[in-house]
Formats: sequence, C-alpha cells, structure tokens
Amino acid sequence: MRIGFGYDVHAFAPNRELWLGGIRVPSEQGLLGHSDADVLIHALCDALLGAAALRDIGFHFPPVKGNEYENIDSKILLRKVMVMIREAGYELGNCDCTICAEAPKLNPHIPSMQSCLAEVMQVQVSQISIKATTTEQLGFVGRKEGIAAQAVVLLTNK
Repeated sequence: MRIGFGYDVHAFAPNRELWLGGIRVPSEQGLLGHSDADVLIHALCDALLGAAALRDIGFHFPPVKGNEYENIDSKILLRKVMVMIREAGYELGNCDCTICAEAPKLNPHIPSMQSCLAEVMQVQVSQISIKATTTEQLGFVGRKEGIAAQAVVLLTNK
C-alpha cells in the first residue's frame, strides 16, 4: 500500500468558469490557472502521483504558455495520471478530498463531483470521498480570494 497527499490553491478570477471535481459549478467567478484551474483535481493528481513516487502535476504537465496543457480540461490530466498509476502497478484504494471555500456553497454539488471523478478514474463512487468546508472567514479563503483543496489517497498493488 502507498499513501499520497496533494494540496492546491487557485485565486478567483473574473470571466472564468468555476470547475471543481470535474463539473462546472455555478459561480460569479472562476479560478485563475494555466488549465481550467480545477483545484480539486489538481490536488488529487498530486496525491496520486506522490503515492506512486512519480513527482507532481507540474512536472508532468508544465504550465508553459502556449503548450498543449494551456486551458486543458483537468479531467484529461486526471485520466493520464491514472494511466501512469496503473502502469506503475497500482490501483486506487480510496481517496479523501477536502475543498476549502467560503463561496459558493459546494455541498449540493458533491454527489455530481463524486460521480464524475469515479467515471474519469474508472473506480466506484464509494472509493471517492469529497468534503467541503470554510475557513471561518480566515485567510485568503476566508476573504474569498480563492479556493484550496487537499487530497489523500491510498494506492494498492494491482
């Protein structure tokens, strides 16, 4: 068994869609990033890669202006990470993810995120836990300047 941890942060930006856990969440602003800035998927990718000792998302998908990853759907990155994980001889046991955001309210969207991620990762919905919390108006998240996400994964040998 291997355990991995991932963390990611993105600032809010106007004129962008908000993508979290592979789904579009209604919001007045989205997140700033090289790709679609899906902070949850990015944290999950880092956790998966870390558990398999395969470096991090920035190493495999560098944020270089004009490259193939600019504005990419993060679900594509997650699919590629799952291929790397499986080629390294591992399978997902489970993941536990937390999104930290003051707004928008995310709890109504969590089942859709779980279903989307399970489909992309080719695992059961029961293997994916997603929680949402606030920071009680503290820090950059509390000031509504951005969103943070954390993920922990357990990989097992195939």
